[in-house]
Amino acid sequence: MVNETKLHILETGTMEADLTWLLLKPNRIIRDRDHRYQERAWGEVPTHAVLIEHPEGRILWDTGVPRNWEEHWGPTGFDKFFPVLDDPEGKTGYLDSSLAQLELTPEDIDVLVLSHLHFDHAANARLFDNGKTRILTSQAELDGVASITGYSQGAHIPDDFLGLDIGGIKGDEEIIPGVSVIQTPGHTWGTMSLLVDLENEGSKLFTSDAVYLADSWGPPAVGAAIVWNNLAWLESVEKLRRIAQETNAEVIFGHDEDQKKLLRLAPDGYYS
Repeated sequence: MVNETKLHILETGTMEADLTWLLLKPNRIIRDRDHRYQERAWGEVPTHAVLIEHPEGRILWDTGVPRNWEEHWGPTGFDKFFPVLDDPEGKTGYLDSSLAQLELTPEDIDVLVLSHLHFDHAANARLFDNGKTRILTSQAELDGVASITGYSQGAHIPDDFLGLDIGGIKGDEEIIPGVSVIQTPGHTWGTMSLLVDLENEGSKLFTSDAVYLADSWGPPAVGAAIVWNNLAWLESVEKLRRIAQETNAEVIFGHDEDQKKLLRLAPDGYYS
């Protein structure tokens, strides 16, 4: 496979949205009466996946948004609130094209780990229903979505994952040496974060939606509109903060437009 661990950050589609969904921060989002007629804070909401090429196999973290987002999200209304940027040249990347740029297909992935099962993280999970790739997420997330009836509930669309053979992770766990998942519930029942220890460039801590943006990180941490349990969310942010301090990890947030510009994105670069 590889002699050393390589970490690739893959583009998996960029949404747009009113940033109030992501950040309840008055001085950035809420207008006073002197600015009541200004446009709302509408911005880009990038999604990403993480591909870890490890001597023991390839692990993929999350899957981004689907190519058929408008049709698939139509019954939920998400297509109106989170439209995906159209790129006629195909350079912004969906998951399949980002993998192809690395000369990979879903069948080349040994383990897919889903941080949670929302529509912008698990939407392409069925690409990995191939009899080879092992699919994992938090057991708490699996328990939570089991109660969903109908086409969708909140930001979960069961058609993304229903019927897939998904294994449940119950605690913080090292998947393979140097690659660990961390239970960080609050955003959803079982949101997880990812910690990767690299030989040359130190630790990378991917928060997924436990922390959307650098502006959310604080301290103090700043909440968002889409949170299942605010107290659990705050405890998870503080847990991540402790881990980041203990490991001196670079923290990479779930949907940060400004941070994306600073990252080394595949296929042009990687971390090792």
